[in-house]
Amino acid sequence: MQTAARSGIDRLDAQLLMLHALGRSQTERAWLITHDDELLDAATVRTFVTLCQRRTAGEPLAYMVGSKAFFGLDLQVDQRVLVPRPDTETLVEWALELTLTSRQPTLVAQAIKVLDLGTGSGAIALALKHSRPDWQITALDASSDALAVAQGNAQRLGLQVDFILSSWFDALPAPAACTFDLTEFDLIVSNPPYVVEGDPHMAALAHEPKQALTSGADGLNDIRQIVQQAPSFLRPGGWLLLEHGYDQAGAVRELLSQRGFTKIQSRLDLAQVERCSGGLWAG
Repeated sequence: MQTAARSGIDRLDAQLLMLHALGRSQTERAWLITHDDELLDAATVRTFVTLCQRRTAGEPLAYMVGSKAFFGLDLQVDQRVLVPRPDTETLVEWALELTLTSRQPTLVAQAIKVLDLGTGSGAIALALKHSRPDWQITALDASSDALAVAQGNAQRLGLQVDFILSSWFDALPAPAACTFDLTEFDLIVSNPPYVVEGDPHMAALAHEPKQALTSGADGLNDIRQIVQQAPSFLRPGGWLLLEHGYDQAGAVRELLSQRGFTKIQSRLDLAQVERCSGGLWAG
């Protein structure tokens, strides 16, 4: 562990890297603490040192250990998808809350239809399906590699989600592999790319797929497209919920308003930043 400390790696990351080097589960931190006086064999030491070097170079811990916890689920992730962030759980919580508080009949029905745009690892879609097994959920992504990761997670977790290869709504008119009709949805959710092209923070995200991060000069290109097209796929009384950048809430609310959405609002993330915005489509 001194190797990790000298490299500036925090204690939790170091523990998880050590568990990975030992071939043990990421949930076994208690075991690691109680066995911290045991000697390591040379092969494990070499593996741990290599992992520390990769972490110091900025590689996400989740890619190195192959998994990331999200909304109570253990998702397998790699360089084909973004690492799920805790702030995105705000979007999941809002979606679940809507079905409990909305007076719209489409959102209090026993089984509602949900569309997850740009699903990546499947984090949002699978969290919703795990929480509400009765929901019919479709998840799209323009990357076949990302869909492979999401489908693998769904199979491993035993969760039924329909996955479609599509750039936003493009493939929806004639989906060939869905188990139910895709005409209108009660809820559309998305964590789309929203980072500004050339943003200096991109250096810290160099290991993650750029196409899933950036979206034009103001970071809103994809959000504009989603807001413009979503009403064609929403039932009257359905909601569109979007994750966005820390300083984009006002702009996203304005886009929703201009398109004709009502009950427009934003939600705070764990850092008390407006991280998600959405509105109701009255039809």
